Amino acid sequence: MQVFGSSGVRGVAGDELTPRYVLRVAQAAGAVWREDHDRVAIARDTRTTGRTFTNAATAGLTGVGFDVDRLGVVPTPGLQAYCEREGVPGVMITASHNPPAYNGVKLVGHGGVELTRSTLDRIETALREDDPAYANWETVGADTAIESARRRYREQLLASVDRDKIADADLTVVVDPGHGAGSLTSPELFRELGCEVHTVNAQPDGRFPGRNPEPVAENLADLRALVRSTDADLGFAHDGDADRAMFVDETGTHVEGDAALAALAAAKLEAGDSVVSAVNASQRLVDVVEDAGASLSLTPIGSTYIVSRIRNLQTEGAHVAIAGEGNGGILFPDYRIARDGAFTAAKFLELVADRPASDIAAAYDDYHNVRRNLHYETEGEREAMLDGIESYAREATADLDTTDGYRLDYGDGWVLARPSGTEPVVRVYAEARTPDRAAELAETMVDRATRDVETYTEE
Repeated sequence: MQVFGSSGVRGVAGDELTPRYVLRVAQAAGAVWREDHDRVAIARDTRTTGRTFTNAATAGLTGVGFDVDRLGVVPTPGLQAYCEREGVPGVMITASHNPPAYNGVKLVGHGGVELTRSTLDRIETALREDDPAYANWETVGADTAIESARRRYREQLLASVDRDKIADADLTVVVDPGHGAGSLTSPELFRELGCEVHTVNAQPDGRFPGRNPEPVAENLADLRALVRSTDADLGFAHDGDADRAMFVDETGTHVEGDAALAALAAAKLEAGDSVVSAVNASQRLVDVVEDAGASLSLTPIGSTYIVSRIRNLQTEGAHVAIAGEGNGGILFPDYRIARDGAFTAAKFLELVADRPASDIAAAYDDYHNVRRNLHYETEGEREAMLDGIESYAREATADLDTTDGYRLDYGDGWVLARPSGTEPVVRVYAEARTPDRAAELAETMVDRATRDVETYTEE
């Protein structure tokens, strides 16, 4: 069984994820990293267990001889920027979009990029061996607080976007960091970009009192209301570690993540470019890629798989202009092979400097999406769901893709069902040209998935 899922290790803090386990993961990573490094950076988001798990990871690494740079509360892309700049690997304590009870560990290579699957496999092997080489009193590592990480991250962002274009447009934005790590970076960044900035849920708080960390439409009512009341040009929201951004247009209407990805891709792509996305990629993106004369490569869902595919394509000489998913996790590989919510928001704001956000989204409103989460309680219920899904998929008169779960393409729409890699959930996605057809595709899949399951909840 893989320890590291599509986005690291995650679990309910104190139950599935304990300080002792985090310490062991850090030591296992150190066992692999010690071949080339003697120093590691550690950062966290705002979760209540973040400091405890950071302390555990620090103890694990210093105990096997590593010096540790403690960055404090920093977005995941801020840690990645630090790792790239300093040439050190990193440990991010975060559960990203998961509920407040969760926490997790994400590992970053010395180039600021998530680790490859092969490196993660080596770390898992070291974790199973559970025999770390402890340092003695003379070689034990030291830990140092780094106060400049957030500032230097903002400075790099400012230098990487069209600052003059954004400032000259005299834009008003509403920032909703969701009480996460972006609370300490994004509001100030967009003020430095020359915007008038209003905020909601911008107090760092690991209990996430204003909304849950996932920046989906049902969690963003306060953002939509504040955009309307302030006559803002754009609103955007982050997840807990601020590597994602979702948008609200100037009318207070939610912008579908797939529409935002398609718009950013259309602005970036040239003929011959490559695009990487996951198997739940919207037809919106497919259309944009085809119109540009580019090529699209699909992966299993999760940033680890997307990052690996980008690196493979680059090795083959391809220019990957943009990558990502419709959940707001977008990568611009010319900038960095990492999801960065603040950078994504700034790039979208460059588009808004030319025309209203509603006009940008309207160009990609030909499709409608439905997403369902099916929560199970036991492994038996999970297997029953997956058996029902597989049976339905094999019988369906549709094109079947099993890259990650089961995706059925019917021509006028598609539906995908797959188990989550981070939560006890089976996710169902559907897309079609009409809301009714999308709902029909999703409901049929949900019905087959849950036919033999008595205990489940749906959202």
